[in-house]
Amino acid sequence: MTQALVPLSMSTIGLIPKCCRGCVAWELEAAAARAAADSGEAEFEKEIWLSGVMLTWGSAGQIVTVDDEPVGFALFAPPTAVPGAAAFPTAPVSPDAVLLTTARIEPAYRRQGLARYLMDGVIRELTRRGVRAIELFGREGGPDGEVGTVASPGDAHPVGEGDLPSCVLPAGFARTVGFTDVQPHHRFPRLRLELNRDIGWKAQVEAALEELFASVSIPASPPPAVRELVGAGANRTPPT
Repeated sequence: MTQALVPLSMSTIGLIPKCCRGCVAWELEAAAARAAADSGEAEFEKEIWLSGVMLTWGSAGQIVTVDDEPVGFALFAPPTAVPGAAAFPTAPVSPDAVLLTTARIEPAYRRQGLARYLMDGVIRELTRRGVRAIELFGREGGPDGEVGTVASPGDAHPVGEGDLPSCVLPAGFARTVGFTDVQPHHRFPRLRLELNRDIGWKAQVEAALEELFASVSIPASPPPAVRELVGAGANRTPPT
């Protein structure tokens, strides 16, 4: 088994699930996100957003593959590039942080250490860029398996409670893997993880990382043909 990390780009955006490609609840303000969904232009708007972020800042995500097949991803961006985050009661994100909007590992791969591998890759990449911290909006309350569901492609509006993005990671698991509260809230606290060049994930939090990604339920879709897309940009790791 060969696992690799692939930067999110215009040529690899097809590796993330279609429902995520068709949701712009983070990337646009709430009214614009609803309009894009109603008009069927959400995927196009996502591509425009990604192109703009890449030109001004760099790749906005990491995709993890196993034997050239996509099995998970994490999306992140500077707070100025994520206007949908303003709908959260604990906004705004700190200006020195990057916002981790969502992450996912496919069910069949959740116990193979890939969540840890993916998060390690995110941390290394953002540390390399000089980012000081990662922040996220967590969700409190409710059974973990029911938290953070993403709207299905057929839903009218790909948003969560009111105008909030629906793919929100569980606050409890975020705390378990090292995030701390910077803005408490009974439903949607904002949490932060400080970055430095010596940061690493301890073995005892690996199970919590697997649960963190497992709890974000994204409707499964058949992976696209990706062998031609995963190439020189992939950071390949030999099987262990």
